[in-house]
Amino acid sequence: MRVASRLAASAGLVAIAASWAAATDFPGWRGPSRDGVAREKGLLRQWPQGGPRLLWQAKDVGYGFGSPAIVGNRAYVISSKGTEAEYLQALDAGAGKLLWQAPIGKVGNPNQMPNYPGARSTPVVDGKLIYALGSDGDLVCLEAAAGKLRWRKSLRTDLGGKPGVWAYAESPLIDGDKLICAPGGAEATMAALDKRTGSVVWKCAVPGGDAAGYASTVIATVGGKKQYVQFLGGGAVGVDAATGAFLWRFARPASQGNASDPLVSGDRVYAGSGLAGGGQATLTAKGDGAFDVQQNYFDRALPNGMGGFILIGDCLYGAGNMGLFCVDWLTGQVRWRDRSVGPGSLLLADGMLYLHGDKGDVALIKPSPEGYREKGRLTPPDQPERRRTQAWSYPALSNGRLYIRDLERLWCYSVKGAR
Repeated sequence: MRVASRLAASAGLVAIAASWAAATDFPGWRGPSRDGVAREKGLLRQWPQGGPRLLWQAKDVGYGFGSPAIVGNRAYVISSKGTEAEYLQALDAGAGKLLWQAPIGKVGNPNQMPNYPGARSTPVVDGKLIYALGSDGDLVCLEAAAGKLRWRKSLRTDLGGKPGVWAYAESPLIDGDKLICAPGGAEATMAALDKRTGSVVWKCAVPGGDAAGYASTVIATVGGKKQYVQFLGGGAVGVDAATGAFLWRFARPASQGNASDPLVSGDRVYAGSGLAGGGQATLTAKGDGAFDVQQNYFDRALPNGMGGFILIGDCLYGAGNMGLFCVDWLTGQVRWRDRSVGPGSLLLADGMLYLHGDKGDVALIKPSPEGYREKGRLTPPDQPERRRTQAWSYPALSNGRLYIRDLERLWCYSVKGAR
């Protein structure tokens, strides 16, 4: 099956992938290429009744909505305690036991309305270092071996950041020697830092000084120009990767409810927001280095959930309030939709989709433009007390093990196929 990756043409992707040792690692947000695709092979094509074998569960890894990053035999996860403190912890990926814990900062916007204060981001592992962003804007670089601090920055105070209502939720991007983040605000709406020292490489003051959104930056090459694409409070934007110059904005999906990373393939960008809808635009380079943006389609009923989008062939798969969607990439026509396990986070591995639904269930799905084809379902045991929250954490998959995080719980399942 051909997977049309949004990032494959980017030279930056080569630099990212080269810094991670194993093809089976899941070193950061949405996998090794930040596109929701794991590089695992030889996985189960059908789950037994009740789901695959549970290897272990940890019932108290701290509160949070971020997913684990898996490198080697370690799992790294950001968590919070009450509304006072966030921290990064390293666990034994094979058993779930705590190895070390390091402070990050305070919980961002603890009195926010609506609620849900707590850890939101996924850390990123780059060689012997690990980078983590707390919900209050505290960005740290730690040694992966034992959590020793290398450097610290505050997106709020050091970069004049302006978070959204739900505080900071993005997961940092490492691209070569740079760390890319989106503080929001008029001074450094987006910024590049030297990953070794935390010093500023460039700042981009996006017109309008958008507040930070709740998505994470992806790399794309459009019209021969490498750029960083992010979904801010005022919509999806593109920034020149080398200089930080503002290039374009797709404003239609703008909403403070946004949480999904933009999806870029060729000269087209898709963006969705929970309070606006989803849609696609074509980017055309102009003579001055910027881009024209021409909307192709947009609809409130198209995929707009916070669990991300995946492009397989000419079909976009994504979730929304009505469940899982399969949409024609070029036209926006809905080929099918199914309630499945509800809106959720979507991961592709070995030709199969893994959907972590917002009520906590997980489904294994064979992607097909012809219709919904479920190949298994599981409900992790000992579900957390949710109250108003939902299961918003993204799944991780490494070395034949599927990791599902839900608030203070973390489960590890074996999804290896028969040899």
